Amino acid sequence: MLTNSFTGETAELIIDGKGYRLPIIMGTEGERAIDIRLLRAQSGYVTLDSGYMNTGSCLSEITYLDGEKGILQYRGYSVEDLAEQCSFVEVAYLLVNGSLPTRDELKNFSHMLGKYALLHEDMVHFFDRFPPNAPPMSILSSMVNSLCTFYPEMVNNPLEKIDKMTARLISKVRTVAAFSYKKSMGHPLVYPRHDLSYCANFLNMMFDSPVNPYEVREEVVRALNKLLILHGDHEQNCSTSTVRLVGSARVNLYASISAGISALWGPMHGGANQAVVEMLEEIYLNGGDYKRYIERAKDSKDPFRLSGFGHRVYKTFDPRSKIIKQVCDEMLNALKLSDPLLDIAKEIERVVLKDEYFIERHLYPNVDFYSGIIYRAIGIPKNMYTVMFALGRLPGWIAHWKEMWDDPNWRIGRPRQIYTGPKLRPFVPIDQRSSA
Repeated sequence: MLTNSFTGETAELIIDGKGYRLPIIMGTEGERAIDIRLLRAQSGYVTLDSGYMNTGSCLSEITYLDGEKGILQYRGYSVEDLAEQCSFVEVAYLLVNGSLPTRDELKNFSHMLGKYALLHEDMVHFFDRFPPNAPPMSILSSMVNSLCTFYPEMVNNPLEKIDKMTARLISKVRTVAAFSYKKSMGHPLVYPRHDLSYCANFLNMMFDSPVNPYEVREEVVRALNKLLILHGDHEQNCSTSTVRLVGSARVNLYASISAGISALWGPMHGGANQAVVEMLEEIYLNGGDYKRYIERAKDSKDPFRLSGFGHRVYKTFDPRSKIIKQVCDEMLNALKLSDPLLDIAKEIERVVLKDEYFIERHLYPNVDFYSGIIYRAIGIPKNMYTVMFALGRLPGWIAHWKEMWDDPNWRIGRPRQIYTGPKLRPFVPIDQRSSA
């Protein structure tokens, strides 16, 4: 249950000589906001905030983010501690339930994930109806939306079944992702195994083959766990806001998550890690002259931009990028792999961090800069990178949908606008209309 955060203080807004007292709200980490929920009723005015840069849409207990200081916390725990000491399943439990699991709670949750890993066989046939080159994100969104027809536990109060739906989604989305890859390759499906952990199970479903059995490497499992943890939640981003907005119409969890997947699909959101790898590949194929690309990025007349640098919220280092860079180095060293793209990425980072042009614009490496190189080393193809993002973000989406549904101040999402079209015009019959 969300706590009351009114401070008792007010801010005064003066319009046309008349003052309006607006309550000030404070978050637990000191964030301050002006509550304008009664502004239109009292004054007739609304606010305009394109892209919601300065607008808080809700109170939330899930994630705290400080873009100026480079801080990210899930439920009060630093993302650094969680990535270092927890499995993805533990963090998923934390995000959805609000506390880290005990051993018994983790055991029960893991058991549910194993129990619900299989897809209904009728759903398996859906894959045969997609074209061979269908984008995996399209398949994922469609399959998740269809879950509500196979598992309609939401007739009355959906929160009564939220534990079952959470486990079902987190488990089945992993299976859907792996099956979509196998279908795109024309390979036989590999079904989940009860003896493997969450990430190991996913890797085995992706890469095991009757003619080439897959060896699950602990270094790869550990890296994938950290990647999914770092993507677990990120406050009110585009896809999370979409899940909340769709869910605010009292849409079921599966359809709301499907909408979030579609939002994540956008190249400005979840597709950024793919863009980084494609940029590094282009630089490598053109002789590796990364300095020329850095200069292009600084040229205002050139549309080229360095992918993986800068963030809508962070004005310093993205705390996730430091962890991912370390994970990338550790995994490649453990697997005795070398990647020329990693070498180029490190050189770009080294130069950019000393360049005043990028420093003045707060263009530091973000979470996408090294994650694609890790996926590439694991063997995951580029068109699956955003699917991997969705796997990690899923617990956060579920947590926000659950929080929104249980909010006593819930309202259906309905932003206002400022109309700038033509004023009322007389209707002209079709035979009297000019073609000019």
